Amino acid sequence: MNSTTRAILSPECTETQARDAQHHLHPFTDTKALNAKNARVIERAEGIYIWDSEGNRMIDGMAGLWCVNLGYGRPELAEVAAQQMNQLPYYNTFFQTTTHPAAELAEQIAALTPGDLNHVFFANSGSEAIDTVIRMVRRYWEVVGKPWRKILISRENAYHGSTLGGVSLGGMGGMHAQGTPMLPGIEHIRQPYWYGEAEAGQSEEEFALECAQALEERILEVGPDNVAAFVGEPIQGAGGVIMPPPGYWKEIQRICKKYDILVVADEVICGFGRTGQWFGSQTLGIEPDMMSMAKGLSSGYLPISAVAVGDRVANALIEDGGEFNHGFTYSGHPVAAAVALENIRILRDEGIVEKVGSDTGPYLQQQLRERVGAHPLIGHIEGTGLVAGMALVKSKEPKTFFGKDEDAGTVCRDHCFENGLIMRACGNRMVLSPPLIISREQIDEMIDLVLVCLDKTETSLKEKGWM
Repeated sequence: MNSTTRAILSPECTETQARDAQHHLHPFTDTKALNAKNARVIERAEGIYIWDSEGNRMIDGMAGLWCVNLGYGRPELAEVAAQQMNQLPYYNTFFQTTTHPAAELAEQIAALTPGDLNHVFFANSGSEAIDTVIRMVRRYWEVVGKPWRKILISRENAYHGSTLGGVSLGGMGGMHAQGTPMLPGIEHIRQPYWYGEAEAGQSEEEFALECAQALEERILEVGPDNVAAFVGEPIQGAGGVIMPPPGYWKEIQRICKKYDILVVADEVICGFGRTGQWFGSQTLGIEPDMMSMAKGLSSGYLPISAVAVGDRVANALIEDGGEFNHGFTYSGHPVAAAVALENIRILRDEGIVEKVGSDTGPYLQQQLRERVGAHPLIGHIEGTGLVAGMALVKSKEPKTFFGKDEDAGTVCRDHCFENGLIMRACGNRMVLSPPLIISREQIDEMIDLVLVCLDKTETSLKEKGWM
């Protein structure tokens, strides 16, 4: 069945949709609007493809939510999960206990991460990892005798999760508008979005320095001795895949070192091969004091996250901090840890990260720029490895963006769903982040669909009078 054919739904599917509408509150969803049309039921998946209950096959151009790095249907991950469940399905790590998988995974993460990130704290999601960062950073400064260093600085349009701590640290206005007030002691500076925010004629390098210097300006404004850490995604993911211009992270780190401020890299999206190296910090030359990670740690097969902690912070907490009053029931869950270990083994033994860096990643970026970049709707493409963002524009010359009430991204996303492709809209930016196992041939197939959907989107936008 092709992707545009609508099948008669099975009784099982209609029952699932009815249950869903009656009882299920979806994340980041207008439930009333969804219930008016019913949720799409996903039934199975293999490799880079998923199938819905109507038999439609779609390329998962988003690897779930940036996470299914190994693709769907790896039997090894299911097997180790079953083995661990049969041996030890659960035990906590609170009461001076550990498990073989948790201890080994901590060792593996310490070996993979750059620099001296030699200690690991486990949680269950990227949001929980960020909450851990907030508490651990502030606790560190208490332990070293500077409890007034509470302020964390992040960026506008940054995404750091959806718990109260994650939302507060993130810089997304729509999220800040709900459930206020946010946590105190958090500041935001401008994002380094060159294509969207640079002045006419301003080079990427000039813009990079201007954006980084906004950090120093804010530090001086709030008082250097009040700032605990700067937290940033190597590449802003849910913000639309915003690549920092050359020199940005180098200047950020220079400023943080000048004022003795911790650097935290949020690697929840970039980690475990997405950028063509194990971590985005390695790709972009970041030397973090702490690093949050999730998603690709288990390829999304089970919930698990972690915070890798550098020697400076870890040694202070260990030697002088006493009990750290923080953690989760499932911190270091043995089954999730076993799956993460097997996930890392496959990524390593099959050379998947290296292939993204030397082969499929450069190929995707080349094909996007050569084939998709010429489309009238695409103003600019940025990305690295197997992650990319594309700005939708009314006009390339002169550069004209869609207005706030002209939701071109959603129109494009809907055409993608109806034509066999999952491509996410982040405002009026379209983003791709396919499984790391994607082949060149499958990249070609995906690009073909991107172009089909862009053509259909252009037609729809003209019919709406938006172009």
